[in-house]
Amino acid sequence: MKMAFSNLTSKAALLYDEWIKHADPRVEGFLLMSSPVPQTIIIGAYIYFVTSLGPKLMENRKPFELRQIMAFYNFGVVALSVYMTYEFLMSGWATGYSFRCDLVDYSRSPTALRMVRTCWLYYFSKFIELLDTIFFVLRKKEGQITFLHVLHHSIMPWTWWFGVKFAAGGLGTFHALLNCIVHIIMYSYYGLCSLGPAYYKYLWWKKHMTSIQLVQFLMVTVHVGQIYFMDDCPYPYPVFIFIIWLYGSMFLILFLHFWYHAYTRGQRPPKTMKNGISKSKDH
Repeated sequence: MKMAFSNLTSKAALLYDEWIKHADPRVEGFLLMSSPVPQTIIIGAYIYFVTSLGPKLMENRKPFELRQIMAFYNFGVVALSVYMTYEFLMSGWATGYSFRCDLVDYSRSPTALRMVRTCWLYYFSKFIELLDTIFFVLRKKEGQITFLHVLHHSIMPWTWWFGVKFAAGGLGTFHALLNCIVHIIMYSYYGLCSLGPAYYKYLWWKKHMTSIQLVQFLMVTVHVGQIYFMDDCPYPYPVFIFIIWLYGSMFLILFLHFWYHAYTRGQRPPKTMKNGISKSKDH
């Protein structure tokens, strides 16, 4: 058994070494991009903290009042999302992409390098967003820490490491652009929530949040699914496209399920705000 495991790990290491030879040299030196090990440790520590250590540490403590910190955090994510939206547009999606078979530009042109930097920044922003769950723990809102919430926050940065490392650009970044736009809306909502009851009157558009999510996942699924109906689209890493399609389809189904139970069957979604934050923070 020990020898078999040793052989398996050796083969995996050789496979990784062979695959990593094809990595994009333009991302060398970028933070966390040397190997997937550092991010795996961070994500593992995050999962352990939010599912085990954090709740145990908070068990006999009062919840933290984090209104000001959360307001700063939420509006900070809004500002970052606005910037990333602009950069994604200027590095391809508004300056030449066809929204069909857009391939990765591996050159060192200013536009191509701008896309690389934007992809890395989007990847890094997923670590910033881990604070969403940490705030839940510190505020003793463990009911909001669902399996899907933790899965979403864990899988996004981990898979995006490979996207940045091998395919920073092209049609595989459309879902990132959409996600940034949606986060502008969502984190604006969360930011206003965190400012207190005086601002609740400005949140009339909460009822449209689920619709926005549905449109996002539908657009992602349709856009990336085009590749399976194109006669010739030589995208270098089709497995990435499949993962994006699978992710978009999965969350489209989950949000349709929520929509059905919340609206079609007359069961209202969770009440809006308690202690200055939305009770239904799914993104």
